[in-house]
Amino acid sequence: MTALIQQLPALLGVVIGALGSYLALARSDRERFRRERDARWEERRLAVYAEYARALKKSVTLTYRVAAHLGNDPHPHPMPLAEAEPLLAQASAARDPSGEALVMLGSRDVVEKARVWVTTVIEMERFLRAGAQDPQAWQALLERQRAGRAGYYAAVRDDLELPPGHPARWQLPPGPDT
Repeated sequence: MTALIQQLPALLGVVIGALGSYLALARSDRERFRRERDARWEERRLAVYAEYARALKKSVTLTYRVAAHLGNDPHPHPMPLAEAEPLLAQASAARDPSGEALVMLGSRDVVEKARVWVTTVIEMERFLRAGAQDPQAWQALLERQRAGRAGYYAAVRDDLELPPGHPARWQLPPGPDT
């Protein structure tokens, strides 16, 4: 019995050390799992944000082309509304699923900025469907669309904790007729 009592402190030390190692390892595994899960969700959100922007940009590009046909925009590839209408419908239909994914996974701020951007794009489409030939009004819509896009991208960067990005205002060289 005295031998057991003499070895009891060593046994308690081994048990306490094993328990401490187990707890440290369990905590480390939980933290690693949490970091990996957060990284997976961040990747998914980035994919949803990018897909929504691509879907919306298709509509924007088509509106530029129709506006050029109406004399409102200098886009080099004008397209009549009748030819663009099926493409606009496809772009709008493609926007819906990516918009639903955005609402489901996006932060409140990103979703709000997306709403501002898409609302302006819808106004651009209505303007063109009305056959409006008003370059100044079109320019105002373009500025609102660009501001909406910039706000959306800024909110995405904030949500994903990315560094500030490029404003995407390209200065084109003068054309041959300028």
